[in-house]
Amino acid sequence: MAEDQGRVLSAARDFATGVGLLGRGLGLILRSPRLLLLGLLPALLSGVLYIVLLVLLIRFLPDLSEGATWFADGWDAWLRDTVQVFAGAGILGLSVLLGIITFTAVTLLIGDPFYETISGRIEARFGGVPDEVEVSVLESLRRSAADSLRLIGVSVLVAIPLFVLGLLPFVGQTVIPVVGGAVGGWLLALELTGAPFQRRGRRLRDRRAVLGANKPLALGFGAAVFVVFLIPLGAVLLMPAAVAGATLLARRSLGKPIAVVSTPSL
Repeated sequence: MAEDQGRVLSAARDFATGVGLLGRGLGLILRSPRLLLLGLLPALLSGVLYIVLLVLLIRFLPDLSEGATWFADGWDAWLRDTVQVFAGAGILGLSVLLGIITFTAVTLLIGDPFYETISGRIEARFGGVPDEVEVSVLESLRRSAADSLRLIGVSVLVAIPLFVLGLLPFVGQTVIPVVGGAVGGWLLALELTGAPFQRRGRRLRDRRAVLGANKPLALGFGAAVFVVFLIPLGAVLLMPAAVAGATLLARRSLGKPIAVVSTPSL
């Protein structure tokens, strides 16, 4: 019993530490206006696109809800309307989940050189990467695109059963959003740590293994990012901080120091 409690407390501490890494990343970025601007530019471009898509989704949400509940066309009006409301909530919720995952992937691709610079500066501040693997810009983009497509594919596969379960009364409005947030947080942690792992010659499967061995830490960070990305414009304004925090997450998970060993200008 005492051993189980110790594991729970340890996991809770790691989760809280992961949440705190986003705050540390924000602090590092705010001390460097240049890095902040570098990270905001691609996020702003992606943000405009996704705002337009969100407006279109809301505009056509009633039609999508009706189409998704075709089986209820012959039901009593009150029951049909109730099912359509649940369907609309499920479509909106899962669209937000997929939107956050794909927004992160698209933004990282658009701003790959910028975010690589941010991540590299953060690494240098905490001791650097002595065994860094040089990768060309085109190869980095190719790898990032391939890894992002895999993660987006996983998120789509997960979204389908979540949507179906979201139609269930009570469960769909309580348990499913929590599960969706946890899945979204895990996928965000995998996406955002791409640059520091590529710098070490490691790919997506390595990220899964390393972060999986530090799952409470990774989930704490990913959940914090997911929540702030739900805030209007949060994904745009905090993208640079998320990249910086993910670099700290990667270093911590790989057993590298995240205490300042040098204080070069970021």
